Amino acid sequence: MAAVLIFASSPAAAQVGPGSETEPDAAGSTTIGSDAPGSLIEEIDGLVNSQVPTTQPSDTGIEVTPPTPVTEPDVGISISGGDGLTQTVVVIMLLTIGSVAPSIILLTTSFTRFAIVLSLTRNAIGTQQIPPTQVLTGLALFLTLFVMGPIFSEINEDAIQPLPAGEIDQSEAFEAGFDPLRKFMLAQTDENDLRMFIDMRDVELTDPSQADPTVLIPAFVLSELRTAFTIGFMIFIPFLVIDLVVASVLMSLGMVMLPPIFISLPLKLLLFVLVDGWGLIVHSLVSSVNTVS
Repeated sequence: MAAVLIFASSPAAAQVGPGSETEPDAAGSTTIGSDAPGSLIEEIDGLVNSQVPTTQPSDTGIEVTPPTPVTEPDVGISISGGDGLTQTVVVIMLLTIGSVAPSIILLTTSFTRFAIVLSLTRNAIGTQQIPPTQVLTGLALFLTLFVMGPIFSEINEDAIQPLPAGEIDQSEAFEAGFDPLRKFMLAQTDENDLRMFIDMRDVELTDPSQADPTVLIPAFVLSELRTAFTIGFMIFIPFLVIDLVVASVLMSLGMVMLPPIFISLPLKLLLFVLVDGWGLIVHSLVSSVNTVS
């Protein structure tokens, strides 16, 4: 209807009146006469209705065009792995292992012994921050991997690889993985320390080698601390002798205002380098770990 109103208000519509007649022009075509307005309006209405989409009247009297249906895409997420173990379980296992890995390294390996002995060696020489703590920690870590390499390989073959394959369940994997660590810790643990924790737990065990991990691990850590401090004391003795000799010489010379460390530190460094101190300490540390037969 809007098109009709626009056409009616146009100049062309104003020129077509009721009194006009249809006359042929020079080309033989006819012009609009008195009967033309009705037929013209019908043609315009048909043209408008053919181009306007179908609408549905609403309750308010306003014509509403129905919405175009939207097809939702078929989207799915699959988390199942090809080997039958879901990736979600794998991620949870990795996060769990990553969270307890520091405690496992500290409390069930020789890392504690190595780290303490290397730190005591630095203190015995007299250098406060040389080598840096990061260097000593890294050296202790790699020494631990060197010593524990065969044990970690056995754990991987007996516990880690069979678990995803479905050959063993979680409880069997724990027992298979802890058994090599149990043998290693028993070889390093003093029997008196193990017996002390068994007595405090008030548990009767005919075979101490079958002690619970909560009993075996504290006894192992206590034995490692005792061994580390014993080795550290042996390392301190030669450096202590150098300090005493230097202090006595300075006192006899009356050089009281000169700090003894200015003289003793270069001498201790020279002695440590001449005897290949780091090599001796590393060799002694690795040799102090009892091998598991």
